[in-house]
Amino acid sequence: MSQDLPPVVPSVTAELVAALTPRLRKRLDAGVAKLAARPAAREGDTVRIAVDDETDVVLHAPGGTVTGADAIRCGCLLAPDCLHRAAAASAAPVADEAPAPEPAGASGAAEVGEAGEERKEEGRPEGTEVTATAGQRAAARAVFDAAAAVLEAGADGAGAVLQAELLRAAHTARLAGLPRAGAAAVSVVTGVRAARSADPGHRLADLAGALADTLGTAHRLPHATGPELAGLRGRARQPYRPDGSLRLYGLFCEPVLTATGYAGAVTWTADAEGRLYTVSDVAPGGPARATGAADRAVRIGDTALTHRELSRAGLAVSGATVSPTGRLGAGAGVRAVRAPGAAWRAEPLDRLWAVPAAEQVARALDGGQDLLFLEVAVTGTAREAAGDCLLADCAGLALRLAAAHDDPALPCRDNLRLLAAAGGGRRRIVARLVPGPSPRALLLATEHPSDPGARVDLGLDRLRRADLPAGAVAPQVPAVPAGERDAAAPLHLLRRRVHQAVSGGRRVLAFAGGESGDGARLRRLGLATGAGLLDGLHAAAADRSRDAFGRLLPADTGRFARAWLAAAVYLDTVERALCASSWETAAAGVPSPDPARSAAAGP
Repeated sequence: MSQDLPPVVPSVTAELVAALTPRLRKRLDAGVAKLAARPAAREGDTVRIAVDDETDVVLHAPGGTVTGADAIRCGCLLAPDCLHRAAAASAAPVADEAPAPEPAGASGAAEVGEAGEERKEEGRPEGTEVTATAGQRAAARAVFDAAAAVLEAGADGAGAVLQAELLRAAHTARLAGLPRAGAAAVSVVTGVRAARSADPGHRLADLAGALADTLGTAHRLPHATGPELAGLRGRARQPYRPDGSLRLYGLFCEPVLTATGYAGAVTWTADAEGRLYTVSDVAPGGPARATGAADRAVRIGDTALTHRELSRAGLAVSGATVSPTGRLGAGAGVRAVRAPGAAWRAEPLDRLWAVPAAEQVARALDGGQDLLFLEVAVTGTAREAAGDCLLADCAGLALRLAAAHDDPALPCRDNLRLLAAAGGGRRRIVARLVPGPSPRALLLATEHPSDPGARVDLGLDRLRRADLPAGAVAPQVPAVPAGERDAAAPLHLLRRRVHQAVSGGRRVLAFAGGESGDGARLRRLGLATGAGLLDGLHAAAADRSRDAFGRLLPADTGRFARAWLAAAVYLDTVERALCASSWETAAAGVPSPDPARSAAAGP
C-alpha cells in the first residue's frame, strides 16, 4: 500500500479487478508490487505514475479521493481493461466511504434523517419485531463469505483479488444500509495490505480484532432484532444534537494516523461536570499532516485558536451541536470564542483524576470512553517486542505504559525514553486503556517532568534533555519478553493460534494441530472452555474431505471461520474479565505484583 497515491473508494477497486481476465488476475499481485515501487508525481488533484518510458497511469482525485473508475486512466494498448489500472487501485489506500465530519449547516439534516428513521419504526404494527431486510441479510452473508475467504488464506495469502472481493462486499453492505459491516470489512483489507507490505505500523492483534468484528457483525446480523439489530447496522453519519451553551477546558491534543491514509489531530476538552468533548481535524495525509493539523485553527465558530493552543486554553461555545461520541459540530449556527483554561490540578479538571482507576476501566470496558486519568510514579522500563515501555506504580498497581504511535515521524517513543530517564515522583497522566490480562495503557499526555504546572502531549510535543530534572535516573528492571506476562493465565496459548490463523491461514493450524499440546495444558490449568474451542479450531482447520476418486474437495471456509470466531470472542471476553479484575486490585488495596519481576521469576 503506497501512501503517495490518493485513497480509492472500495467500489472502484472492486470494479477494476472484476473486469480483469483470469490470466491478468493471476498477475495482479506482481503488478501491484511493481507499481507501488514506481515514483508518483502529484500535480494538484492528479497523481501520475510512470509504469515505463512510454506508459503512465494517471489518478484524478478531486477532493483528495478517487471516486470513479474513469478517474484512473492508463496509456497502454490494453486500456481500459488493463492490469495497470487495477494494480494502481489495489496499491492505493482504501478511502472511507462514510460521510465526512459534519459540514457547515449539516446538523439539521442529520437530525431530520434521525427523526425520519424513528417515525418509520413507529409506523410498524405494535408487537412486530424489527428484523433485517432480505437485502441486508444477503449483504451480510456476502461480507461473511468474503472475510472467511481472507481468513482461509491468511494475510500472507490474501492477495489483491481476495481483497477486492471483500471490498465489493463492503460496498454492497453500505448500499444495503449496513455501514458498520462495510467499515469493518474495509479495515480488514487495510490491515491485510499493511501486513503484506511490512508496514511498521502494522499490528497483528489489530488485524485479528478487525477480522473478528467483521465476521461477528455479519454472523449475528441476519438473526438480530430490535436494539441489537440497530447496533449491528451502525450509522453512516453520527447524528448531531443541539447542546446549548458549553464552557469547555482544554485537556490535551493527540495526533491521528489511520491505516486508511487519513491523518490529523484531535483535541480533547471537558466541561465543568467532567463530560468530555472533542474537536477533530482529520483528512487524507500522513504523519506530516498529523503534526501540521495541531497548528491549524479549530473549525468551530470564528475562534482563531489552534488545536495545540486549545489543549491548554478554554472555549465558550453557544449553539453547540454534539454527536453521541462527544464530537463537537461545526454548523453555521455554532459560535465559539476563546476563554481561560484550567490546570490539571485545578477545578474543574481535577475531578477527572478523582475517579478511582478501577471505575474508569469498568466504564471503558462497558463501551464508554476509553481514556484513563491516572496519577503514577515511573519505576523503570521493560523491553517488549514492539519496543520499550514504562513501568509505573498507580496506587499500588503495577502498570505498563506504551507508546501510542510507532511512526518515527512522531515523538512518542523518544518522549517515552526521556520520561524513563526522568524518574522522579508522582505525575498525572492521560492514557488510553489497552484491554488485556495485565494493566496496560497507551500514554497520551503527562505533566511536565520538571514543571508540574505544564503538560506534554506525547505525540506532538518533543521533550529535550534540558527538560529533565537535574541528576534524575530511573530505576531499571530486567528486560522481559512481553509474552511471559501471561504465566498466571496462559491465554497466550489460545491467542497464539488465533493470531497464527490470521497471519498464515487455515493451513498453518492444520499442520500444527496434531503435535500441539496446548489444549491439554489449558485443561490442566482450568480453562476447559478455551481448550475445547482450541481443539475445535484445529479440527476445523484439518477437515478436508475427499471425493470417490480420492481428490480433495474444497475446504469448508464457513466452518473454519465460525470456529475461529468462537475462539476469538472467547479470548476477548476472558481478557476483558481479567483486565477488570487486575485493575480492581488497586481499588481493593491489594498490591499488584510487578509484571516484569513476576515473569522473570517464572511461573
